[in-house]
Amino acid sequence: MSEPADLLGEIDALGIKLQEARASITRRFIGQERVVDLTLTALLCGGHALLIGLPGLGKTRLVETLSTVMGLHGNRIQFTPDLMPADILGSEVLDTAEDGSRRFRFIPGPIFCQLLMADEINRASPRTQSALLQAMQEKTVTVAGENRPLGTPFHVLATQNPIEQEGTYPLPEAQLDRFLVQIDVDYPDRATEREILLATTGAEEAEAHQVMTQADLLAAQVLLRRMPVGESVVEMILDLVRAFRPDEPGVSDRVRDTVAWGPGPRAAQALMLTVRARALLQGRLAPSPEDVLDMARPVLSHRMALNFAARARGDTLADLIDETATSLTRAEAAA
Repeated sequence: MSEPADLLGEIDALGIKLQEARASITRRFIGQERVVDLTLTALLCGGHALLIGLPGLGKTRLVETLSTVMGLHGNRIQFTPDLMPADILGSEVLDTAEDGSRRFRFIPGPIFCQLLMADEINRASPRTQSALLQAMQEKTVTVAGENRPLGTPFHVLATQNPIEQEGTYPLPEAQLDRFLVQIDVDYPDRATEREILLATTGAEEAEAHQVMTQADLLAAQVLLRRMPVGESVVEMILDLVRAFRPDEPGVSDRVRDTVAWGPGPRAAQALMLTVRARALLQGRLAPSPEDVLDMARPVLSHRMALNFAARARGDTLADLIDETATSLTRAEAAA
């Protein structure tokens, strides 16, 4: 059997399993299909996700459900201003044996898991936030001079309240860039909220069941990187990322007058992975330009910033990303 046929068969089989996983997740996390798909996208790509939304929208429930459905060992950390790096990474304690000898013993922190929920991550101090940097990038942590590998796979799903800013520490750009996607969790529509109301206030609640295993997820991550990407999609990704760098030759006057700093190469890498994941979730063999347009906002919105004048005018990154992506698509179609 030829390699393309093998790949197609594997994609079809994985697509069926992903549909079952999505159905199991939505039994407990009702509605919000876009949020579910973006979270699954982050896991399929082997990356991390930043969920931004008001309290009570089900962010914690989503992460707990994902842990069950994907068969991953999960831990949760509630970030607070007094949280210390050792509370996340773990620490060494001095043990005394029966013969009186002493030695240091490492007690692992909650970061030693496969799916870590960092709840209200911006409430911790920069010192504590930085404890996650090495973990998110290298999947290891260094404690007492020794590198200690984390779970396989390892994913961070962090939550953040966009409204309450008192007593918080905004995430630095270096840490934001390590999140594969930013997922905005909005209010549900009326029909969805009615369904949530009925499903969660009765005598029994629906339970999610395990669909995938750790090995299944790792295999899916390898399969995703084998998916072909057409030259037109690659060029569109490059055009889109470079179109938001204000110092880049040929960028639009709107971007030059609006953007303080633009996305780096990690944004292009994230787009290459996420467009494949979107195609995979829809059972397609390869991504299309529509996938690039759909993933532009989740991938780019936390990797760039508006300047002071643009913020004073009331401009938003979401509008700028949509406008620029649409204009690029029209220009390519005209060419």
